[in-house]
Amino acid sequence: MFRLIGLILVQSVLLVAAQIFLKISVRLFGSFAWTTAYFKTVFTTWQFPVSGVCALGAFFVWMYVLKQYAFSLAYPLLSISYIIGLLAAYLFLHETIPYTRWIGVIIIILGVYFVVK
Repeated sequence: MFRLIGLILVQSVLLVAAQIFLKISVRLFGSFAWTTAYFKTVFTTWQFPVSGVCALGAFFVWMYVLKQYAFSLAYPLLSISYIIGLLAAYLFLHETIPYTRWIGVIIIILGVYFVVK
């Protein structure tokens, strides 16, 4: 069970990292325009390909999890990514998180506990 939780944590961190890097990249792109300057910015922003690499890594970890573990156990554990995503938004993007979302995180943690139990 600890191996599955570890794999899900790795997958979730990679998935959240992909989204954080994507969020940072689209901020750096600026307003969309059909210009070479815009697309040069897209293809020279290092966060954009790093986002893709993280997403690909998350995909391969998830494929391994699907092969080794019951879907009914593994899939609900993916909700851990919501917790990691909320923490990442707070720590790296400096977003304000309302108390209702923190309550939601507590409910998710309880749900993960009952799925593993």
